[in-house]
Amino acid sequence: MSNLPDWARALGPTLFAAQIRLTPADFVVTEQLDIEFSDDGEHDWLRVEKIGANTHWVSEQLAKHAGIAPRDVGYAGLKDRQAITRQWFSVRRPSVAGTDWASFDAEGVRILEQRLHRRKLKRGAHRGNAFRIALRSAGAAMQGEATAKRLGDIEAHGVPNYFGEQRFGRAGANIDLGRSLFGGRRLTRAKRSIALSAVRSFLFNEILDARVRDGSWEQILPGELANLDGSGSVFAVDQLTADIESRCADFDIHATASLWGRKAPCATGDVAMLENTVTAHYPELCAGLIDARVDASSRALRLRPQDLKWQIEDDALWLEFRLPKGSFATAVLREIAAVQAAPC
Repeated sequence: MSNLPDWARALGPTLFAAQIRLTPADFVVTEQLDIEFSDDGEHDWLRVEKIGANTHWVSEQLAKHAGIAPRDVGYAGLKDRQAITRQWFSVRRPSVAGTDWASFDAEGVRILEQRLHRRKLKRGAHRGNAFRIALRSAGAAMQGEATAKRLGDIEAHGVPNYFGEQRFGRAGANIDLGRSLFGGRRLTRAKRSIALSAVRSFLFNEILDARVRDGSWEQILPGELANLDGSGSVFAVDQLTADIESRCADFDIHATASLWGRKAPCATGDVAMLENTVTAHYPELCAGLIDARVDASSRALRLRPQDLKWQIEDDALWLEFRLPKGSFATAVLREIAAVQAAPC
């Protein structure tokens, strides 16, 4: 697969073409983490600002400086490389004396804060991320009125909760990696995880695309799992009630689609039939996930950015908003502009 589909947008055609990440300051990500530090224990927790560096490389540099194995460094989530990002890492202390972090030196990396804690930071422990993003385009100022309306629609309806293109690699290469895995190619544990994640994400996006096209992405349908906003909790909806419809309208719960795997799909009835119709186009991907013993789960179809603010300055639309963990800022951006990342 050389290119990804142009999955359906919910709020109409894009308003203008724009570039992102022309400079790292055009894309700022700040991790949101709720933690009560014990202020003792065997782990240094470091709040780090990085520019032009990926999370895995930073974790390796922290481990090297502390003289410990890379597995003893923890972080909640991967953050963009071509950006300014701020996130927490935990680093096991090699001795009671700990590590001299004042002497730490890695290009593009700065330690902002240091705390002590008894536990290692685990993946997915963060609440979400805050973004400040510039969409650079001469069309931004010319489409000011339309932009205001579109952002109002985003606040009112949310956006389809697509996985972002970065999940799939350049030109969908990670999906091709999945195909080769299912064809018998041996991969490292890390590459295998990337491949399986990309395939599941692709199938989810295909199902969500069908729900956007039939207009049901904002609605909970009988036979599907409803997701409780802000959590991973789900419950089955056997029949629609006034309470279910009201809670969905208030963004308290959301419709979901299957993340494919064993026991998929999660839905029943007409919803399951729709999902099976979509995924029938990719039997080798579905079979591959089942053979790989990946368990099915679900994901909300809808995403609403919090604390959305915007302003137009010269040739740029500046956006600020917060998203829960696991969601992608590009899912918001693509409902506004045809986005092209600046060359790395």
